[in-house]
Amino acid sequence: MVHREILSLIHKEFLLEWRQKHALGGIVLYLVSTIFICYLSFTGLMSVPVWNALFWIIIAFASLNLVLKSFGEENSGRKLYLYTLASPQAVIFSKILVNSLTMIVLGVLGFILFNLFMGNIAGGKPVYWLVLITGVVGFSSVLTMVSAIAGQVRNNFTLMAVLGFPLILPLLLLLIRSSLAALQGAGVADVGSDLLVILLLVLISLTLSNILFPYLWKD
Repeated sequence: MVHREILSLIHKEFLLEWRQKHALGGIVLYLVSTIFICYLSFTGLMSVPVWNALFWIIIAFASLNLVLKSFGEENSGRKLYLYTLASPQAVIFSKILVNSLTMIVLGVLGFILFNLFMGNIAGGKPVYWLVLITGVVGFSSVLTMVSAIAGQVRNNFTLMAVLGFPLILPLLLLLIRSSLAALQGAGVADVGSDLLVILLLVLISLTLSNILFPYLWKD
């Protein structure tokens, strides 16, 4: 039953995204414009560590902008309607899945644009792609729960920033370290411990979402 609710809510979320293409288009515009500004600012000055760190900082802010609207744009009438139709677990997990899928697409797009403008440093290294997909899923999982908490109060963007940055900072540091190792030729076994920690963070965020969100949803 919960699986059907999740699938129905995912379908609903994608329909809303399609009708409100301006929101997703704004994030794509942010990616393109930020990468182009970096291209104009860092031409000839880009080392591999700087390239890698700058890329992940851009992706982290893109994740923050994307996930912020998960609950921030939900009005009280829509929340009440969803409350009568689906369980809170279905609501939060559908949001996490939709945000993760969307961020995978944006992460791949950002990676391609970054390589195009800033130089093809990463190339086609499979380990880097693995770290990239794991990282954007981690961002989506952690920030979606933060967005659910921030969505219960006014001025939710400020609360989202205050709660979100301390949580994604360890994740960001892990991703910068593991992806830099991948750029330097490390294999899956070499970055396996970092990937395991990232997956544990995802698991913890999913567990907390399952436990805490029903209480938030009742309010």
